[in-house]
Order: sequence, then C-alpha cells, then structure tokens
Amino acid sequence: MKKIFALLICFCIILFNFCNSSANKDLLNSKWTVTGNVAMQDGLLSLTGEQAQVLLKNGDYKDFDLSMELRTNSGGKGFVGFHTDSKGKGYRVAINNDREDAVWWRMTGSLVSVRNLAKSFVKENEWFTMNIRVEGQAVTVKINGEPVVEYIEPSKPFRTGVNANAVLSRGTFSITSAGAGTLHFKNINVKELDGKNINTSAQLEMANDEQSDEIIRLHQEDFPVLDYHVHLKGGLTKEAAAVQSRKTGINYAVAPNCGIGFPVTNDEDIYEYLDAMRTQPFILAMQAEGREWITTFSQKARDEFDYVFTDALTFKDHKDRRVHLWVNKEVIIDDEQEYMDMIVDRICAVLQEPVDVYVNPFFLPESMSDRYDNFWTEKRMNKVVEALAVSGKALEINELYQIPNKAIIMKAKAAGVKFTFGSNNIMPEVGKLEYSIRMKNECGLTPQNMYKPKVKI
Repeated sequence: MKKIFALLICFCIILFNFCNSSANKDLLNSKWTVTGNVAMQDGLLSLTGEQAQVLLKNGDYKDFDLSMELRTNSGGKGFVGFHTDSKGKGYRVAINNDREDAVWWRMTGSLVSVRNLAKSFVKENEWFTMNIRVEGQAVTVKINGEPVVEYIEPSKPFRTGVNANAVLSRGTFSITSAGAGTLHFKNINVKELDGKNINTSAQLEMANDEQSDEIIRLHQEDFPVLDYHVHLKGGLTKEAAAVQSRKTGINYAVAPNCGIGFPVTNDEDIYEYLDAMRTQPFILAMQAEGREWITTFSQKARDEFDYVFTDALTFKDHKDRRVHLWVNKEVIIDDEQEYMDMIVDRICAVLQEPVDVYVNPFFLPESMSDRYDNFWTEKRMNKVVEALAVSGKALEINELYQIPNKAIIMKAKAAGVKFTFGSNNIMPEVGKLEYSIRMKNECGLTPQNMYKPKVKI
C-alpha cells in the first residue's frame, strides 16, 4: 500500500511538472517567436547556445523605456535588439561579461558598432539590471542604474554596409544568444513613451557630425576605441571625464601619476584612489614615475590596477644628475650623439621594469626633437625595438608629442609588439586620437595588434 501511495505521489508530481512546463511553454510562445534552445520556468527566460533567439510578437515601439534583470553564465553572451524585426534591422545592445573574450572591446551595454564599451561593470553569474531608453534621436543604456551609453543619432549617421540598418526607426524587441553558454532574464518590462515633448531639433544640434568623425569609423569597423592614457588634470573631474567619454564615443583608461613628488606617493594613496574610482566607467591604470617606483609601491598594491605603464623620461644621466627629459634646464648636453646613445641605454634599462606598457616612447628633449629622424637612426631604432619585443611590453602611440614616428611603429609591428593609443592629456579636453588613428591607418594596425587590458571590477 505504501509503495502504491508513493508511486501515486510520484505520478502526481510528474503530472504537475508536465502541466507547469506546458503552461510556461504556452506563455512563452504566446508572447515571443522562438528559435533554438529557449525555455521559460516560473518567469525566468533562458536562452542557451548560438542559435537561440526570441522576437517579441506584435511589438511596434518608437520611443520607449525597456528594463530587465539578467545574468550570464560561463560562455553566455548575446544582445538585445530594438527597433528590429524578423530580418534583424535596428540597434543591438551587447551582453558579454567574459573578460577573456577575444573581442574584449564590446562588453555589456555596448551599442554595438556605434558605442562599443571596453569595460564590463558586472561579473558572470551575477544578476544585474539593464535599461534601454529611446527618446527621439537619443539612445541611453544604463547598467545597474548608471549610464554607460548616451548616444544621439545625427541626421546623417555614418554606417558601413554591414551596419546600414543600424539606425533609429520603430519596431519590436529581440533577445539573441550568441555564445555557447546561457543567458537568463526576468522582470522584462517596456514602457511606451508618447514623445510629444521631445525637442528633436535640439537633440540634433548636440549630435556629433559623423561624416567627419574618425571615432565612429573605428566603431563601425569593430576596432577597439580606447584612450589608454588619460589623466584627471587641468580641472577635469571623473564626472566630466565620464560625460566627455560618452559624448565622443572614446573609452578612457584613467591613470594617476604615482611616484615621489606626484599625487600618489604610497600604497595607502593607491587604495584610497581606487576606492573612489572602482565604480567609475573607466579602465584604471597606473603611471609609474621615476626609477624608484618599484620600491615605493608594493607589488600587491600595483596589481590592483588593470595595468601599469611608465616612460623613460626620468633617469640619472652620465654624470649622475637626476633628469626629467621634458624639463629643458635639466637636459645638459655636451655631445648630442653621446647623449642620444645614453637615452637609448636608459630606455632599454626601463624596458626591464615590471610594467605592461611603455609610454611617451622614443621621446627626445626639445633641443633635439626638431631632428627626430636624424637621431633615431636604424641602429638605435632596432636596439630599442628588439628590447621592447623581448620585454613583452606594449608600445604607446602618443598624442601629446605625436611619437613615435611611422618607421618605429612599423618595426615594432613587424617584431610582434602590441600597441596602445594615449592622449597623455594635460588639459581637461581629452583629444580624439587623431595622430594614433593616422598611424593606425598608415601602418595597417588591426584589433589583434592592440594591447588587451586585464580589467578588474
């Protein structure tokens, strides 16, 4: 009798689960057109594998506020589409929290190929909120309530052929899985906005002119758009830098100057700085100043940054005088060729230090810089590039000084050296990487030539 009762209970549980599963499936199919491995259980929508997709039925939205909670597991990535249809028109917002992904510059929240983001604000297996809002020409994406994209589509957006349909119109929503893992969603809600009070003309006046903008071209060709060398200087605050970054479409890696006589002078200063910056939409780098920085800061503290960079502008010369190479009065030259050889030797020594990127590279003091190509002979270039390649460090293409020259970049590229673009700004207006982009184009740099930061959160 007990055995029959147990079997009866088991049968009832199976029947209940079947009915529950059937109800979930009916609810799913009533709201969405489903493709691939998609499931719904107790309000939790799951998409698994590269062919899974849901397309909202009967959706026709122009101005809206879409919100959801979501989570990625290992290998789970994809995107949310809006103003879309069964053919895939409209925009996509990326879902990707995998820091090991080869396409590391298109993380969660990216407005794909228009505003790609190099930093993910959440970890895999962690629930977070995403909000996508469209009002007139303005698209805003928020992660956990914080804006990560603020894009205004101009009257003449620049789009390459493959992205020709990534423009504002109206349409439905889709969710697509593009990885081997699973995406989980819950509490998906959309609020339609009437759009009556939107001043589209005022929005268009604020939009970038994409017909003359090099940054949108980088996004469109799926190239990492990251300024690896930004300082909060000249009155530039972290809040203003975040707004400026979203406006230009350039991701920022922000670095404090760390060393004797600079704002950050010890481990305690590092931790205080990082505590104030971890939640900001920046990759966090450290600029190591002076040759004594290795003993000034512990490795444990240095490792808290996403990467560390230094230059070879501070050293002791052949007469044991401390030199800052950009300070003219400290540059005492008896013989220019001998001084140049000393600079080369100092650079090679610096390249043995435990940093990730060599910045302000191949710099010459003002009295020699007008003959840059003459001093950087084939032999000297080869010596430094070889040391750079052996060290495994990346090479910065520097905006402030517009260095190094094309010949050096080509040699470094041939040697397998990775690159970064760096403004090294001294003013609150961070540049738009004009020299870096020109060298990228002239030297044929690809995403595979760019250095990948080890981003932490």
